[in-house]
Amino acid sequence: MADIFGMMKQTAQLKSKMEEMQAEMDRLEVEGTSGGGLVTVKLSAKGDMKHIQIDASLMKADEKEIVEDLIVAAYADARRKADALMQDKMKDLTGGLPIPPGLKLF
Repeated sequence: MADIFGMMKQTAQLKSKMEEMQAEMDRLEVEGTSGGGLVTVKLSAKGDMKHIQIDASLMKADEKEIVEDLIVAAYADARRKADALMQDKMKDLTGGLPIPPGLKLF
């Protein structure tokens, strides 16, 4: 019986830590860039876009496709950084225990 109570306590602690991490992920931001810094995208660590900055030199009608491609590339860069940050936070939270692929804890 003591093992069950111990497991329940650990589960409650893990849940509390997960909730804290969720709140932290909303606050943390990552930045992705493309075009040598011409386009910058800021995302929350959860992947929500918070800000986009486009250099004025790209604001020409004939540059529309280039700007669109740079926005996509900057977003992808920021998303990779957000995913890496989430992985690091999860390792800290789980003590390095391997989490099965596809298991969504948040």
